[in-house]
Amino acid sequence: MTAVRPPPWRATVLTLFPDAFPGPLGLSLAGRALERGDWGLETVDIRDFSLDRHRTVDDAPLGGGAGMVMRPDVVDAALESVAGRPGPLLYLSPRGRLLNQALARELAAGPGIRLLCGRYEGVDQRVLEARAVEEVSVGDYVLSGGEMAALVLLDTVVRLLPGVMGNEESAAEESFESGLLEYPLYTRPADWQGHKVPEVLLSGHHAHIRQWRRERAEELTKARRPDLWARYIEGTADPAKAGDENGT
Repeated sequence: MTAVRPPPWRATVLTLFPDAFPGPLGLSLAGRALERGDWGLETVDIRDFSLDRHRTVDDAPLGGGAGMVMRPDVVDAALESVAGRPGPLLYLSPRGRLLNQALARELAAGPGIRLLCGRYEGVDQRVLEARAVEEVSVGDYVLSGGEMAALVLLDTVVRLLPGVMGNEESAAEESFESGLLEYPLYTRPADWQGHKVPEVLLSGHHAHIRQWRRERAEELTKARRPDLWARYIEGTADPAKAGDENGT
């Protein structure tokens, strides 16, 4: 009996700029996986749910202040249109849960995600609460809109999906997977403008190479990300736990 293949992981993006997608996600490994149908991408134009002929989606903030706010009735209608799509409903916002490798793995393990991209000053709070939207942040900085943040989130997740990366070992050795930053990388030529590759990498002794890489990763993490280093030290009895708890 032929096994039934589960439906591919699917991303649904609600945005005022659908042409921003797939953007860089249409290139390289993620793009080829998208063409193969290993994952799916759908965009929904929020402006299609406007209630007037001018396709208005925003209004002035009540209580005063600069900028405009996306209307709850328009956003709610757009969200209702994707109510049957798979996965959690996420709003890209500086106030949200910080995107990290653990969250990326969590989202990759599910059936998909629905992403709401805000613009202007943001989205009316009432619709976020009414729809139980979870807020996610890609970092402590401000972007012009949620589209760039959505691309970042999608890239971190899509590359973890089965078959996308090709070499699964590559993902396992990257920064944050073990709770450490990645070790330095080298390729040919072994001597470039007088700068030589560390001898151990040319030795062919895999155990020594692994040890060297681990030591360099620890040195880099300790020097550049003391916050990660502290968490790594706390979790050395359980390296998998340390990786799960680290941020971006």
